[in-house]
Amino acid sequence: MSIPALVRPRPVYRAADLLAAYLPGSLFFSSSRGTLLADGVHARVRPGSGSQALAAAAALDAALAAGLPEPVVAGAVGFRPFDRTGLVVPAVVRRAEAPAAVRAPDAESGTSWTVTPRPEGARYADAVRRALELIDRGDLHKVVLARSLELTADAPVWVPALLARLVRADPAAYGFAVDVTAPGDPAPRTLVGASPELLVSRRGATVVANPLAGSAPRSGDPAVDRERVARLRASTKDLGEHAHTAGQVAEVLGRFCVDLEVPAEPEVIGTPTMWHLSTRITGRLADPTDPAASALGLAEALHPTPAVCGVPAAGALAAIADLEPEDRGYYAGMVGWTGHDGDGEWAVTIRSAEVADRTVRLSAGAGIVAGSDPAAELAETSAKFGTLLRALGVEEAG
Repeated sequence: MSIPALVRPRPVYRAADLLAAYLPGSLFFSSSRGTLLADGVHARVRPGSGSQALAAAAALDAALAAGLPEPVVAGAVGFRPFDRTGLVVPAVVRRAEAPAAVRAPDAESGTSWTVTPRPEGARYADAVRRALELIDRGDLHKVVLARSLELTADAPVWVPALLARLVRADPAAYGFAVDVTAPGDPAPRTLVGASPELLVSRRGATVVANPLAGSAPRSGDPAVDRERVARLRASTKDLGEHAHTAGQVAEVLGRFCVDLEVPAEPEVIGTPTMWHLSTRITGRLADPTDPAASALGLAEALHPTPAVCGVPAAGALAAIADLEPEDRGYYAGMVGWTGHDGDGEWAVTIRSAEVADRTVRLSAGAGIVAGSDPAAELAETSAKFGTLLRALGVEEAG
C-alpha cells in the first residue's frame, strides 16, 4: 500500500546538494537558518501600487487552497519597490540545512574583463561633496550614495559557478540568486550575491533585525585589522551613522512588537572583505496573525532603511535621484521568502550583482554624514566591490 501524500516523509537534502542543483531560472536563498531552492512558478504576486505583504498573503491563501503543500512567496524587491518587483509562489520548494564552511572554488582563470565605472571616481567624490552641502544646510542628516561597475567578459558568465563561490566563501552570509528578467531584456538577468545584512527575520512571534552601518575595509593582516576595528568602535562619524540606522529600525519594529531589545552599543562583525558596526535587534510581535506583521510585511515596513537610503527618508530619496546617475535596480532592495504562517527571512541586497550574458553590474554605497571625506567614501565603495570582484576573479577595478 502506498503512503498517503499527507504523511509521506519529506526528502532530505544537504545544502551542498541544493547549491549544486541550482540553475539559472531557479531561486536560491541561504543563511545560517537554512537553505532554500525553488523552481517553477505556481503564481506571481502582483501588488500593483498596494501592499506587497497583503498581495503575498492572498497568493499564499490561494496556493494552499489549490493544494500546494507549504507554499512560500519568494523573490526580490528593488530599491524603489514598485519599480522593480519579482515575487512569486514557486511550484516546487526544497529545503536543507545551512551551508557548511568549505574551501571556496577558485574563480575561473583566463577570463578577460572590460570594466566601466558608473560614475567615474571623481564624479562620485563630487556627488559626496554636494551631499555634504545638503547636510551642512540641515536638509539631511545622512544619505547613502552608491556607484556601479559594469563588467563585460569575453564569454557568458556562468551564474551557478559564481553563486557557489560566493556561498562557499562566506556561508554565514545571505546567499541568493533570483531571476529578475524584465520584459524587453535582451538576455535573461539574474540577481546574485552574498549579503552580510539581515533586514528582518521572523519565526513565530519572534522577530530579529540586524542593521549594519559604519564600515572599514578588512586587510587580512591581524595587527592592521585589530587597529581598524578599534578605530571603527571609537569613530564618532561611524557611530553617529550607525545610530541613525539602528534607531530607525527599532522605531519601525516597535510599532509591531510588545517587547523590543536594542543593545546600547553596536558590536563589530566581519566579512571576508569588510568590518561593520552591527546592532542585533530582537522583538516579540503583538499580533503574529496580522498579515502586516508577516516577515514580508515587516520587511516592507522597514525598507529602505537608513543603511541604504538616509535620514530623513524622503529627502534622502530625492538626493539619491538627483546625485546618482544610474538607477539602482535591485541593488539595496530586499531578497528572501515568507511562508503561509508569516515566518520568513529577508536580507538587504548589498554585495550583489545583476548578471546578463557577458555583462555583470556591481553596485556599492557609502553612508554620507557630517564629517564624511569624499576620498574615504570612494575608497569604502571600492572595498565593498571586493566580495563580487574576488568571486569573479577580477584583481582590481574602480
